[in-house]
Amino acid sequence: MTQDSSDVQILHVDEVEPVEVVPGIIRRRLPATERAAGWMYDFAPGTEWPEVDVHEGEERYYVISGEFIDRGQRLGPGSYVVFAPGSTHRPRTENGARMLGISILTP
Repeated sequence: MTQDSSDVQILHVDEVEPVEVVPGIIRRRLPATERAAGWMYDFAPGTEWPEVDVHEGEERYYVISGEFIDRGQRLGPGSYVVFAPGSTHRPRTENGARMLGISILTP
């Protein structure tokens, strides 16, 4: 169910059209504004982001389930990661994981 008005958008993330980034990694683009963009990623066991992710602006993600390995750290449910503009990373998972991400857009 999606609701949309001039000041609020409400949806269920699993109802957003999934797009396969590469085999085993599914992205759901969430509503964006001029200031931020959101997305949900599901990584199947044994997958890794296909290239080094470079951030123009600030990027954040929250691990909902499973475990990511990012920059040598194991990040389980409840982990919240903030990347500064210009930073890079390449997340992967051994057992599968889901993350909610927010990109702060540069003007």
